[in-house]
Amino acid sequence: MADNKKILEGLQIIVTDLAQQADGHAIQSKIFAAQGCSKLREKYAEHATEERGYVDKCIDRILDLGGEVKNGAKKEAPVYTDVIEWIKYDLQVSKDGLAWLKTLTEEAKDDYTTYDILKEYYQDEEEDMYWAEQQLELIEKIGLQNWLNRQV
Repeated sequence: MADNKKILEGLQIIVTDLAQQADGHAIQSKIFAAQGCSKLREKYAEHATEERGYVDKCIDRILDLGGEVKNGAKKEAPVYTDVIEWIKYDLQVSKDGLAWLKTLTEEAKDDYTTYDILKEYYQDEEEDMYWAEQQLELIEKIGLQNWLNRQV
């Protein structure tokens, strides 16, 4: 069986960091709404809800494995009003997170339940990364103003 200590530590990191990320996406959703970008508001509000779902799954799994859930300290994260800067930032968060998550998922390969949770989260995060890359490419091709018009 996989090393439960490493898995528990990894799940706790997800609980702490992803809760922070969900809050960040909720904040960005409000900022985009104030800028009149209703599609971005909806996307990031849904994304925040989705992330909270993964936090819940990880909390449940920590408890199932006999671990102790912590409400870990969260570092301050940036907030952006510039949509391009936000997408670039969020893309990098996805890339960095996927590299780390891949290692944790490999660690959990003999713990099928945890593996399935992590695999699902990995696939979701990978989809987010591809979306951000596509949006930046689209902005480059059609221009920021045309792209923003599509977000209303």
